[in-house]
Amino acid sequence: MALAFFAFFGGAIVSLATSWVLVTRLERVGERFGLSEALLGVVAALGADAPEITSSVTALAQHQRVIGAGVVIGSNAFNLAALLGLGAVVSAFIALHRRVIVLGGIVAMWIATWCVLAATGVVGPLLGLILAASVLVAYLVTLGLRREDRERLALPSGLRLWISSAIDEEEVELQESIRPSRGGPLDVAAVCGALIVVVLASVAMEHGASSLGHHFHIADAVIGGAILAAVTSLPNAVAAVHLAANGRGAAALSTALMSNNLNVVAGLLIPGAIVGLSRPSFAGNFTALTYLILTAVVLLLAFAHRGLSRRSGWIIISGYAIFVIWLVAAT
Repeated sequence: MALAFFAFFGGAIVSLATSWVLVTRLERVGERFGLSEALLGVVAALGADAPEITSSVTALAQHQRVIGAGVVIGSNAFNLAALLGLGAVVSAFIALHRRVIVLGGIVAMWIATWCVLAATGVVGPLLGLILAASVLVAYLVTLGLRREDRERLALPSGLRLWISSAIDEEEVELQESIRPSRGGPLDVAAVCGALIVVVLASVAMEHGASSLGHHFHIADAVIGGAILAAVTSLPNAVAAVHLAANGRGAAALSTALMSNNLNVVAGLLIPGAIVGLSRPSFAGNFTALTYLILTAVVLLLAFAHRGLSRRSGWIIISGYAIFVIWLVAAT
């Protein structure tokens, strides 16, 4: 138990400390390559998602399917509260363009919907993976295109212009925010080293949390959906709060939504299609539905107010707190 305790809490501390290096260096590397705000969010999410994805894959590989699914889906609910809710509270207001909200929101709701359908057993994980990943890949490819290339997409002219304008509007915020310095080879090396440390710390956290939870008779749904979900999302929380505090609202939103999208595809549906998912349960269904509903609430609040205010942030955080209390009480 002493070893499990050290692995869990030691891994959490190392992950949080290393995540700051990972996020700030990734931001510099992104600046060097001239990434858009949305792509910066994608890059930050890719790096900061390592704990959730690693913990989920580790649990699924050990046939701890309830924990594996809980880590991913519970992390997504936590991300909305910690990344956008806490980010709005800290920065007082995260300003966002409505086109940015709609573009990212459509992709996020599409992937969240297929996550829920797969987690509840309505569809198989392979079908969910195909339908979710196809939209995610198309979205990422579109973000990486130049404006002239986006305007040549095989889409109706009105839709092409709307998508291009939504991506361009994300860059408006960058002009008024603090630009990071351009990164170099040392920053790339720091990112690689930090990522390795975060992954190893996440494996230790998963083993430690599983051992401690089973020793104290804590339900797997709580271990994965609440405890590991929150701890493994700390790097994402650091990323989003850092971006929001520096006025980079579009990147903060992209980090939160893209983190959730990547979690579902890479941390749940891909390994689920290979080894299978856990049988539907009340706790699992409740966690998945909470993720979907909280995503919709965040997007509606952001769209209505052209961003997220401190009050909206508290609403999001309160919604997540109710979920955790209910999950613990129900299990």
